[in-house]
Amino acid sequence: MEKAFEELQIKDDFMFSVIMRNPKFCKPFLERVLEIKISRIEYPKSQETIDISADAKSVRLDIYVEDGNDTVYNIEMQTTENRNLPKRTRYYQGMIDLNILEKGENYKDLKRSFVIFVCTFDLFGEGRHIYTFENRCLQNLELGLGDDTTKIILNTKGTMDDVTPEMKTLLDFIDGKEPEDDFTRELDEAVQSVRKNEKWRLDYMTLQMKFQEKYEEGFETGRETGIGIGVESAKLETAGRLLEMGKFSLEEVAAGSGLPLEKVQELAGKQPV
Repeated sequence: MEKAFEELQIKDDFMFSVIMRNPKFCKPFLERVLEIKISRIEYPKSQETIDISADAKSVRLDIYVEDGNDTVYNIEMQTTENRNLPKRTRYYQGMIDLNILEKGENYKDLKRSFVIFVCTFDLFGEGRHIYTFENRCLQNLELGLGDDTTKIILNTKGTMDDVTPEMKTLLDFIDGKEPEDDFTRELDEAVQSVRKNEKWRLDYMTLQMKFQEKYEEGFETGRETGIGIGVESAKLETAGRLLEMGKFSLEEVAAGSGLPLEKVQELAGKQPV
């Protein structure tokens, strides 16, 4: 369901991307999540699309930034549980590395990378605020692979005492609670500022129109294709197109394709990313 521009919160993809493209907010956000100090943020890019080749599936990154210490950070906001997030982190990681190599770098020079998903739900159901994953030897968990890749799943609904008070305040704010410290108050002010910005309003409306056009295009293509390949196949094709866009709930995909919700849930579980 499309949300009015005035109702956007920091957990909404558009708002999060607008705010985090500013180093003033992106840098302390990363420092709070990773509990490190970052010297600087280089060329923040919002909604960067990495395209490896004409035949490969492109991947749109919400926030993709680099620091001055050969480290890459990809931050994604996720409010919908129906996507295969673990495999998406794997896919994003691979595409980031391939993008670096495509620019002529040697694999030995691959930068350290963090893929961070900020989720407004508990993906793993353990009550943790943060789940951090690195490649380790199963026979000796103290032995790391040393490939310099880290994947982090944040959970705004966490219940454990497993993060700093500052981090919990940040996650609580993203989840919809009132700001409680200087940084979250600054983020709240930034949200209010964006809501009053007519340029961002226009950009948001344009983006929504494009999503709606894609939605209708997928539905119409499926309907027309049904004449030649059968109604059921057309519905499956339409549902696949809508799922691949990654911007519609399972209920909306079901309504747009004409498939039962149970069938759409089955298809979503087979999505590679």
